[in-house]
Amino acid sequence: MRSEQEVNRAIERYADMIRRLCMIYLKNYADTEDIFQTVFLKYVLSAISFESAEHEKAWLIRVTINACKDLRKSFFRSRTVSLDQLAEQPLALPQDHREVLEAVLDLPQKYKDVVYLHYYEEYTAPQISQILGKNVNTVYTLLTRAKQMLREKLGGEGVE
Repeated sequence: MRSEQEVNRAIERYADMIRRLCMIYLKNYADTEDIFQTVFLKYVLSAISFESAEHEKAWLIRVTINACKDLRKSFFRSRTVSLDQLAEQPLALPQDHREVLEAVLDLPQKYKDVVYLHYYEEYTAPQISQILGKNVNTVYTLLTRAKQMLREKLGGEGVE
């Protein structure tokens, strides 16, 4: 295991390079940050003795690329589609589903989060409150307001 001083030096020297590599492969800030942490965790835990700064840099590049490739081919990633991608593929959904999806995507972010977690991921309000760090009653309020906004946008009483 490496010392804190070694790790801080490596992060200071290579952080930008690792983030740029991740963004090239993943095109996603959240995944970039996940891989960034994974790479430096592997660095901390590795027992490899580097011959030079170039050897260390090459090792970090290879670990970063491999971690990005692993994430891209992971089971979870290959079986999911973001809401934004879903909205860009209108033919994949029936018309009424497209309208609902577009209405959800038009909601302000705080409502979009709770609607997504509740209706798409099937979390309960108490679970959502823990995930988002909000009071349970706040989550119920956000869900109620979001449903009302969706009713108004979709022009019906059928939104549950």
